[in-house]
Amino acid sequence: MPFLGWRMVGVAFVADFISVGFMFYSFGVFIHAIEADMGWTRSQVSWALAASNLASAVAAPLVGRTLDRIGVRRVMAAGCIVLAAGFALLGQVAALWQFLLIFGTLLAAGAQSTGHLTSAKLVANWFAARRGTALGIATMGISLSGLAMPPIATALIDSFGWRTSFHLYAAGTLALVLPLALFVVVNRPEDRGQRPDGEAPPAEHEAAPVPERTWRSGEMLRERGFWGAVLPFSIGFFANSAVLTHLVPHARHLGIDAYPAAALLSFVAGAGVVGKVVFGQVADRMGARTAVALSFALQLLGVVLLLVFEDWPRMVATGVVFGFGMGGMVPLQSTLVGETFGRVSFGKALGLMRPFQVPIHAMGIPFAGIVFERAGTYTFAFQVFVATYVLAIAMVVWLGRSRPAREPGHGHGRAG
Repeated sequence: MPFLGWRMVGVAFVADFISVGFMFYSFGVFIHAIEADMGWTRSQVSWALAASNLASAVAAPLVGRTLDRIGVRRVMAAGCIVLAAGFALLGQVAALWQFLLIFGTLLAAGAQSTGHLTSAKLVANWFAARRGTALGIATMGISLSGLAMPPIATALIDSFGWRTSFHLYAAGTLALVLPLALFVVVNRPEDRGQRPDGEAPPAEHEAAPVPERTWRSGEMLRERGFWGAVLPFSIGFFANSAVLTHLVPHARHLGIDAYPAAALLSFVAGAGVVGKVVFGQVADRMGARTAVALSFALQLLGVVLLLVFEDWPRMVATGVVFGFGMGGMVPLQSTLVGETFGRVSFGKALGLMRPFQVPIHAMGIPFAGIVFERAGTYTFAFQVFVATYVLAIAMVVWLGRSRPAREPGHGHGRAG
């Protein structure tokens, strides 16, 4: 039987594309149509995404533990159905509270159970030595959804209206993800007589591999490597999300026309696709911490260039530098988690990190907005983000993983 791990990477790619593209990258396109039709303000509509993010952070530890206990297949299938139900109900809302409630319950739970937390667990189960590369390829679905979904959502809304478009999202979620979850997903390579990375089974004379350690939540919180994967990425995403959100307004403030300004995000997303694969390979060859430091360093350089360049051609180059570094963030955090906590406790560890990470992450976007409103420029915000990335790099070096969980077939030492 051929190694099935790369099929699992394909499943993760589709799941990430749907959960992020349908939820996050389409949201801005829907805002204008919804506020025009319903009479809600932009800030009122925007609270829906905030509600979803906060609810997802609360749900993540439970989803992570469930993934470790019952496997990816059941969680992803259930999440897909819940996510589709949420999209279907969005097309029926008549009041703002209904809109916010659906985002804060069904869509939050469905996206968390279908998207990156679940897909990363699946890939981590199937790969050890090549985990960084595999996660990089899988998370390309996130960046590609940023390229594809805004124009697709625009075309759907123009042709069918925002309500029917949400109904089509529900149908698309069921058609694209549910069959993969039910008929393609295999929780672990051992379930098909295979091993991580497609390695050959041990010869008869070789000793049986030492079982992986199962981590308790309290042990994780006391592990230095846990905070080495939480704190740098929390403040990194604080800066990253703000730059992505305010890049187009910054360009417009500099006098760049609307379409060229919007195109900057496409260059960022396109560079991010390449960055995910490259940084995954760097992590496999040079270690995840080295790859993370390089990722943050390139984003730091990108923000420095934002402080210097004001013309569109050089801002395109800036976006490519920033986007390439940004591409490594999502797969590299998962790679760090796998290095420290192994396959058995991967879901619990990644889920436990979300409640600590999201509150810090969420402050970056409003911080940059407040700075601009008070100063009339993003200069101070970008200067803060430069300092943020310097601090993140220092944390990566200082809070690196200490005692890794043993991976099957990759050594026989006891995990600490």
